[in-house]
Amino acid sequence: QVQLVESGGGLVQAGDSLRLSCAASGRTFSNYAMGWFRQAPGKEREFVSAITWRGGNTVYADSVKGRFTIARDVAKNTVSVYLQMNSLKPEDTAVYYCAAAPLDGARWWLGNGYNYWGQGTQVTVSS
Repeated sequence: QVQLVESGGGLVQAGDSLRLSCAASGRTFSNYAMGWFRQAPGKEREFVSAITWRGGNTVYADSVKGRFTIARDVAKNTVSVYLQMNSLKPEDTAVYYCAAAPLDGARWWLGNGYNYWGQGTQVTVSS
């Protein structure tokens, strides 16, 4: 059974930093891209960033470029993906989701084709 479990959300002030983590298990992700999405109240889900497992190629939404950094790590049985968020702004407030997309057949760099999702972690940035 595939599981993606996010952690690291919280309440911070504008300008602070947070590091989100996603632990993925249940299958091999070597041919997958791992992504982060977010959804603010009353808004559509937004693609934030993604990284390919094998080559470490990354992509970022313009709204977070230069402030957020995505990274991955592989332990023995668990795949971990991180989102380092610096210089946080109130508009970054949202539920952040970890997701996985197969490299074949998915336009993962556009936020499309993600077929595994976590339950999300809340990030709140106060002004």
